Amino acid sequence: MAGNNSISAGLSVLVGILERERLRGAESVAITPETLVALQGMPAAIFDRRRPMVAQRVEAGDVTLPMNLAAAASPAVDPVIEPKPEVAREGGHDEAWRRAQLNAIFKSVKNAPEPQALGTLFETVVFASGNPLAEILLVGEAPGAEEEKLRKPFVGPSGQKLEQILKAMGLSREQVYISNIVKFRPKKGDGRFQGSGNRPPTQEEMASCLPFLRAEIEVVRPRVVVALGRTAAEGLLEQGGALGAFRSGTHRFGGIPVVVTYHPSYLLRQEAVSPEEGKLAKRQVWEDMLRVMEIAALPISEKQRNYFL
Repeated sequence: MAGNNSISAGLSVLVGILERERLRGAESVAITPETLVALQGMPAAIFDRRRPMVAQRVEAGDVTLPMNLAAAASPAVDPVIEPKPEVAREGGHDEAWRRAQLNAIFKSVKNAPEPQALGTLFETVVFASGNPLAEILLVGEAPGAEEEKLRKPFVGPSGQKLEQILKAMGLSREQVYISNIVKFRPKKGDGRFQGSGNRPPTQEEMASCLPFLRAEIEVVRPRVVVALGRTAAEGLLEQGGALGAFRSGTHRFGGIPVVVTYHPSYLLRQEAVSPEEGKLAKRQVWEDMLRVMEIAALPISEKQRNYFL
């Protein structure tokens, strides 16, 4: 059964890629010999279906989400996902379909035994906010006290700084999709005397929630994912490293490009040190955001290219 689910998920991703290229006007797609061998090795029963995948529309039931997340699908829209106009997008999935899938994931997070079994996380779910049709998906590490209170990622000073960055890109937070790897606020000790204090999540905590983020990314299918901070990069890419190495490297998650940059809280700390340090940090983040805009095919003005110089 697990093998069949993996094949179904793989075919769904392949169909999405082919459909995306078709919508862009491509008449053929080049594949490597290794990929051809992998395709030829798939069960013959799948190939016996002989359906033209390039021109085929993917229906909602064709996507298999990790951990049986699709089973909890519900038409109700949770308020953490702000409403946007009903429009179709590459792959044939409209906003209503994406919203239903994201609500299924949200419900699965609330009932997930793995994160709560750790005993190191609070129980309030902080899921995501933004546009299910977003071209850019931003990922933080875990919610803090303010996020837990409002049940929304990136609020407070860090959220305001993130909104400033998006504004400089010509975007608002309603036009992007914002989430965290860990969907619950991490505890300090048993949490009884924690107050408003926060801590970064552990690798174990991020691993317990990563399947949910993977499912979110599979549904939204952005052009680019942005990891905000070293902890988020380590959890998303499942490897350790310095932030500088992450920033200069080339990464992908589920076939989607990943750009790693500093967390907004880092900018706030550097600005508190001195105007010069703040300006240097903002320029570094802006260089990363220019890469994000290029990957997302957003227009970049000359003023934006010279921003913070």
